[in-house]
Amino acid sequence: MKLTLISAVVSLACLAISAAEPKQRILFFSKSSGFEHPVISWKKGQPSHAEKVLMEIGKSKNWEFEFSKDGSKFSKDYLAGFDTLIFYTTGDLTTAGKDKHPPMTQEGKTALLDYVNNGGGFIGLHCATDTFKTQGVPKQVNNHDKCGAFICMVGGEFNGHGKQQEATNLVVNPKFPGYENLGKSFTLLEEWYALKHLQPDMHVLQVLQTKGMMGNMYKRPNFPVSWARMEGKGKVYYNAMGHREDVWTNDLFKNMIIGAVQWTSGDASVEIPSNLKEAAPGAMTNQYEVIRARDK
Repeated sequence: MKLTLISAVVSLACLAISAAEPKQRILFFSKSSGFEHPVISWKKGQPSHAEKVLMEIGKSKNWEFEFSKDGSKFSKDYLAGFDTLIFYTTGDLTTAGKDKHPPMTQEGKTALLDYVNNGGGFIGLHCATDTFKTQGVPKQVNNHDKCGAFICMVGGEFNGHGKQQEATNLVVNPKFPGYENLGKSFTLLEEWYALKHLQPDMHVLQVLQTKGMMGNMYKRPNFPVSWARMEGKGKVYYNAMGHREDVWTNDLFKNMIIGAVQWTSGDASVEIPSNLKEAAPGAMTNQYEVIRARDK
């Protein structure tokens, strides 16, 4: 009887410990070697707007977030402690850059790429495509097979943006986690990135409808602004949204982040066949000035 009671107490203790342990450990990395977006800025020692939103998500999902701008931490052992990485970054992260936080070493950058290739999850938000940009390629030329290793991994590269404006987004795969309740399309006020170096193996989730948008960078066929793809054994998700504070507090965007974490960490499963040509015909054409001249 005494042994049975002890076993029951031990079992209950184990259950309590298990319940307290986070389901996922996620690194939110927001070093800005280039422009620092206000939503990820640390002011007076307080968490950024984006971090506060992620803390709420973490609490609701029993996820543990680490928030960092310190690139010097990047190593194989450090990254092994996370199920998924979320990048909201700009510039060459191997330089101190504008925010002066410690940069990655070249070995740290290699460790990052190896982490993803070997099965780690990666989520790029908004300006992640403005990080480790491809060098020596004309701005309007799409050379998806010649892009830098980081850009190729993320799946596309920032190519400018116009004024913040409402734009319609077409939902391509409503079965992807976080996209289930969006309907066929949605309209949102945001700073919409133009993107190039789009990887042809991507699974497009969301397409920006460019017709009627203000700005030369949008004078081109519709193109994807969120997608999923595989990099080796690693699951990669990108979403161009996330510039505005009200986007971060919008349930639409929060559900996308939740779904992305679930998919990249292996908690959710969905097929992601390549569909760029079908979902966004003409998206690989980035020479919008040529298109503009043709349409005159």
